[in-house]
Amino acid sequence: MALLEVVDVSKIFPGVRALDSVSFTLQPGEVHALVGENGAGKSTLIKVLTGVYQPDGGELRYQDSPAQFGTPMDAQRAGISTIYQEVNLVPLMSVAQNLFLGREPRNKLGLIDRGRMEREAREVLAGYGVTTDVRRQLGTLALGAQQMVALARAVMIDAKVVIMDEPTSSLEPREVQTLFGVIRDLHVRGIGIIYVSHRLDELYEICDAVTILRDGRLVHTGKLAGLERIKLVSLMLGRDMAEVRREGATAFSGAATGHDEDPPVLRVRGLNSRHKLHDISFDVRPGEVVGLGGLLGAGRSETVKAIGGAYHLDSGQIEVDGKELKKPTPVRAVQAGVAVQPEDRKAEGIVPGLSVRENIALAILPRVSRGGFVSDAKIDAIVDMYMKRLRIKASSPDQAVGDLSGGNQQKVLLARLLATDPKVLLLDEPTRGIDVGAKAEVQSLIDGLAAEGLGVVLVSSDAEELVEGSDRVVVLRDGVVVGTLTGAEVTTEDLMSTIATEAPREH
Repeated sequence: MALLEVVDVSKIFPGVRALDSVSFTLQPGEVHALVGENGAGKSTLIKVLTGVYQPDGGELRYQDSPAQFGTPMDAQRAGISTIYQEVNLVPLMSVAQNLFLGREPRNKLGLIDRGRMEREAREVLAGYGVTTDVRRQLGTLALGAQQMVALARAVMIDAKVVIMDEPTSSLEPREVQTLFGVIRDLHVRGIGIIYVSHRLDELYEICDAVTILRDGRLVHTGKLAGLERIKLVSLMLGRDMAEVRREGATAFSGAATGHDEDPPVLRVRGLNSRHKLHDISFDVRPGEVVGLGGLLGAGRSETVKAIGGAYHLDSGQIEVDGKELKKPTPVRAVQAGVAVQPEDRKAEGIVPGLSVRENIALAILPRVSRGGFVSDAKIDAIVDMYMKRLRIKASSPDQAVGDLSGGNQQKVLLARLLATDPKVLLLDEPTRGIDVGAKAEVQSLIDGLAAEGLGVVLVSSDAEELVEGSDRVVVLRDGVVVGTLTGAEVTTEDLMSTIATEAPREH
């Protein structure tokens, strides 16, 4: 008997058929991967399963009976829990309070038994590798620890189905293995898991079956073990990877510049900041992609923010196109030609409630204004150009950015940066949380931008992505440059060995 069935379900929004007769089956104890490009319909299907949306056609069957969840609470009461990529708990409440929210243990007087709650919270979280003080505010924990609290809460409510949406995006390798141990335990207990991830290694390590969506339609479902990776990717994309790279490259014209002959478009010398950055120095030439490599906490994001004027510097010098950027602030950096794409696009980048048009136009309003009046015609022309150039998929420029897929949100943010006509582009984890197809498109767009002569600084936690996308890699550890990889040295093996070296390597 199937645990959960989706039978020919459709969901229609104005101008968009988000799901088109999709069927899906989850067996008890099965870890079932749900994959597809951003915009394929994964999020919509999850929202139908959890009562956020009501299907416009088809039906749901839960434990062999027809089911209809009017609200997320209805789905949760039935035993369907969801762990989202963005932790949806209460950051100002304690860890224990979040874990037992709405189910607090009470004493004989009907009051919350805080001692018991905290004791049980410690016991539960120990099984997830979280040993923090459960009286701490949740928001003070690292994202990985918060994600584990969310997972523990989801399992504690007697869940029969657990939906995990990109659960490892904020986790370190040790935490990932702890998560996989929890998943294996749930598997043994007969709990069904729907696992959404764009990381193929994870899928093949932990999942039993896979369902692939594309453009709101079901294109494949079956056992994962018998499906080759290249076949899975081609089913997701509807074309091969080489084609995606070629398409992205045609979005930009121009030839790559000879890096060595050109003066640096960005020169960074002796950046120091509190205990985070120590004498960071490197150059970026026009048309060059310089990667910043290192482990979590190495100082990569701090370096990017410091150059963009969003992180305090105690000393150091920054030059953009031969001119010193004095006392950098975000506004001065933009005026000098520096554009920064932050690591967390939702918290620091896009404005979800505003439209695609408004998000792109945010950084150029002074340029398209005269006498205090904004030229709608100029904005429309710029927005139209970048929507076509970056192949942003939206029903119209007026669609809210928060309704777009992650990959298209990333493109909107990139369009806003490019609209400022930057000389230097600083990209912090530009492909995090987007699927393999959108990732290939973003990577090829970066290649095209460099070919146009922009200097690009690329931060990525994916070693292969960093190596493949960079002309040169500056390796950081604990806020110090420990080596620079050039030419034939730009390999994953050299990157890892450099991170592990005791002393900086000279080049």
